[in-house]
Amino acid sequence: MNLNPIVLSIPIFFILIGIEIVVERLTHRKLYRLPDSIANLSCGITSQLSGIFFRVLAVGVYEVVFSRLAVMHLERNWMYWTALFLLVDLAYYWAHRMSHEINLFWGGHVVHHQSEEYNLSVALRQSSFQVVWTFFFYLPLAVAGFETTDFLLISALNTLYQFWIHTETINRMGWFEYVFNTPSHHRVHHGRDPKYIDKNHAGTLIIWDKLFGTFQEEEERPTYGITKPINSWNGVWANFSHYATMAHELKQIPNLTDKLRYLFHKPGWLPSYLGGYQPAPPVDKAHYHKYDTPAPVILNYYALFQYVICLIATAVFLFNQGHYTLWEKALAAILISISVVNCGVLFEGKRWVYVSEWLRIVLYPTGLMALAVMAGWPSYVMVGAAVYLVISVAWFSRIPRTYAQA
Repeated sequence: MNLNPIVLSIPIFFILIGIEIVVERLTHRKLYRLPDSIANLSCGITSQLSGIFFRVLAVGVYEVVFSRLAVMHLERNWMYWTALFLLVDLAYYWAHRMSHEINLFWGGHVVHHQSEEYNLSVALRQSSFQVVWTFFFYLPLAVAGFETTDFLLISALNTLYQFWIHTETINRMGWFEYVFNTPSHHRVHHGRDPKYIDKNHAGTLIIWDKLFGTFQEEEERPTYGITKPINSWNGVWANFSHYATMAHELKQIPNLTDKLRYLFHKPGWLPSYLGGYQPAPPVDKAHYHKYDTPAPVILNYYALFQYVICLIATAVFLFNQGHYTLWEKALAAILISISVVNCGVLFEGKRWVYVSEWLRIVLYPTGLMALAVMAGWPSYVMVGAAVYLVISVAWFSRIPRTYAQA
């Protein structure tokens, strides 16, 4: 079994999301939209899938540095754990801050900020590539002598803490806010209003923002999202959209020096001959509208059904991925990624996704049935796949074709 605390916490995440949805209904607030929530969870899924491959590299580098370059042998007492907690949180602050202030790194973090809602599902909207740009911020801890397994535990707990602060159902928290990161502080961080941009980078302790001059109190309600909305529910494209923009803008920059500046300056930077730095524009709240793709009710229920199946399959895979070969993991990651792309893009009504979905709901269960026969799996696998095939085909065939766009 995978002992990653984040994977083990998946059931708790969904219980808390369910509670927040109940609160939404009881208070008559509009906190969730189905396509947005599916896109958020899809990014969480792709992050966990890519993490199977990228985190091995990051953890491996940390272990190599610790085993070869550690300058001290630290006794694992209460001072050790306290220091490790503080240093992990400090390293997280700087890794997070630089992910906002360096264009190349922003491409690995922007995914988390793309949602125009703010709820617990947004906490699960994580990038597939952020670890590539941030793992080296933690290497000084390896040099200092903090063991790899201890670092991974505290780092995971630091991440878990941040789940509950992605909510609008909790207001100000009095004295707690002087020291700790809270929903109020983190709502500011997700705001796209100019006064809120690049503020409150804290993980667990807000003291770092106050110490290093990046703290901003929550005043008016933030407008969530990024300054150039992605306008898509595609959880895979979400990870590549900023890099596609970067590639387009790099082609317009003629010399190597400015290309390098573009990579490592703040997002929005361009050479003066291309207009110079483009700061975050003010939000015209009177005319601001969230990205929306109204869909037939039958499509909503169909996509939800398919996504629940996808979540279950993903959870089973993540809890058991230690038993699979590298190629089996890669194949599973591709198949799951196709599912999450389809579930999101179906709301956009793209014609190609209807073809892709027909192929998926036919080939996946028939492939599973064939594999079950060859491997001698229990008969209930065959029955389940057959039932899924019949239900999916019958249901999907009822969705109006007129909804599809070019």
